Amino acid sequence: MGTRQVSRTALVSAAPEQIFDLLADPANHALIDGSGTVRSSRDDAPGRLSLGAKFGMDMKLGAPYRISNTVVEFEENRLIAWRHLMGHRWRWLLEPAGAGKTTVTETFDYSTARSPLALELTGFPKRNAEGIEKTLARLTKMFPG
Repeated sequence: MGTRQVSRTALVSAAPEQIFDLLADPANHALIDGSGTVRSSRDDAPGRLSLGAKFGMDMKLGAPYRISNTVVEFEENRLIAWRHLMGHRWRWLLEPAGAGKTTVTETFDYSTARSPLALELTGFPKRNAEGIEKTLARLTKMFPG
């Protein structure tokens, strides 16, 4: 069973502040999403996320749907995580890597999910690992250095 977390890391040619600004605006999430599921932020989403902020997203996984998220971890320019209604979290950790670069780790943490076993049985950890890899590749291309 492990830790019930899936993480991937990439080195991005941008300062943590630049990447955090991108992540803290829900309107940008569709730009970097490599899973193909994030369509757009909802009209009620704040322009900048903060601890406790709630934001909705339009999604599509086969059929279109809407999801609500709450920011549950927040450290300016270093860490941001939001919790999905079903309890799992998407976490971004940014660590300065010198010369204007940042080590970016995205994590799908389903240890807090209401039904982690159901997520495993439906293949979400593997599918999300592939999506994270594509997301980090897109993010890297946005900051070619």
